[in-house]
Amino acid sequence: MLLSPGLANNLSELGTLKLIGCGVTNEGCAALASALASNTSHLRELDLSQNSLNDLEMIMLSAGLENPSCRLEKLKLLSCGLTEGGCAALSSALASNSSHLRELDLSENSLSYLHTMLLFDVIGKHCWKLEALKLVSCSCTDEGCAALVSALRSNPSHLRELDLSKNNLSYLDMTLLSAAMENHCWKLETLKLKDCGITEEGCAALASALRSNHSHLIELDLSGNKVGDFGVQILSAALEIPYCKLGTLKLVSCDITDNGCVALVSALRSNHSHFRNLDLSGNKLGNLGIKLLSDALENPYCKVETLKLNDCDLTDEDCVSLASPLILNFSNLRELDLSENKLGDSGVKLLLAGPESHLSKLATFK
Repeated sequence: MLLSPGLANNLSELGTLKLIGCGVTNEGCAALASALASNTSHLRELDLSQNSLNDLEMIMLSAGLENPSCRLEKLKLLSCGLTEGGCAALSSALASNSSHLRELDLSENSLSYLHTMLLFDVIGKHCWKLEALKLVSCSCTDEGCAALVSALRSNPSHLRELDLSKNNLSYLDMTLLSAAMENHCWKLETLKLKDCGITEEGCAALASALRSNHSHLIELDLSGNKVGDFGVQILSAALEIPYCKLGTLKLVSCDITDNGCVALVSALRSNHSHFRNLDLSGNKLGNLGIKLLSDALENPYCKVETLKLNDCDLTDEDCVSLASPLILNFSNLRELDLSENKLGDSGVKLLLAGPESHLSKLATFK
C-alpha cells in the first residue's frame, strides 16, 4: 500500500480518499490505520466500499480511527461484509472521545440484531457529532429499529439525516420512528425510506410526527412504497398544519393517481405550507391529476420551486395544462422535469412558450 507515506507526510493536503472495490486487505488496512493516526494527515473522508473487510482488518482500521490524531469526518463502508467482530471493533472506535465522525455509511451490510445493538448503543451514548447515518439494505428488523430509536432518544442527538431505505419496515417500526421524531431531543431533518414496504398505515404514523411541533423534518423520501392515494391524503392533511416544516417530498412510483393529487393540491395551496420540492415521477396521474397540479401552481400561496414528473405517461394534452402556470407571473416554479414522457413536438412547443416568456421564472427545463 504505497499511499500511506504520502498521507502521513506533512506536505500532503489530501482530504478525500476513495478506494471503492480495490481489494484492500490486511496490509492496506494497516497502512491506512497508520495514515489515519498521523498528526500530519489532512484526511477527512474515507470510502472503502465494496472491499471485503474481515475482523482483523476492521480492528486495524478502528485502531486508527480511535487515535487522538485522527480527524476523519466521513466514513463509508458499503457492502464490506462486516461481521460481529468487525462491528465490535468499529463500535469501540466510535466510543472513543476523540471521534470526529459526522457521517457514517454502513449500507449493504447484513447487520444482525447483535450488530445493531452494539453500534446503536455506542452511537447514542458517544457519537454526539454524528449528523448522517446511512443503513440502506442492512436487513434491519423490528428489534434493530427499536434499538436505534432507543439509542438516539437517550441523549440530545445531532443526527440530521437518517437513511433506512431498502429495509422492510413494519408498522411497529414506523410507529417507533415517528414517536422518536416527536421527541424534543431529535433534530432529524432528512428521512429516507425508499423501498421499505410502507403502506398507508405507515403514512399515518409519519403524519403524526409531521403534525408535532417538535418535528424538524424538512425532507421525506417515500419512493417505491405502496403509499397509494389514501396514504397521500393522510400525509397531505399533515402538510397543512402550521407546525409542519416539510419542504421536500419524494413519492416516486407510489401508486398515486388523480385522486391523490386532489389531496396534494389542497396542501400546496395552503398558506401554512413550506413546500418547495415535489417529486411524483413514476405515477400515473392522468389528465385530471396534471390539471389539478397546474392549477395549484398558479395559486399565490403555492411555493413549489421544483416539480418532477418523470415517466408519468404525460401527453401533449397535459402540456396545455402545464403551460399556463409557466407563462403566468404567479408561478414560483424554477425547475420542471418531464423526462421520459411522450410529449411530442406540439407538447414541447406549448411548454417552451412559457420558459421563453419574460414573465416565466423557470430556470431548468428537462
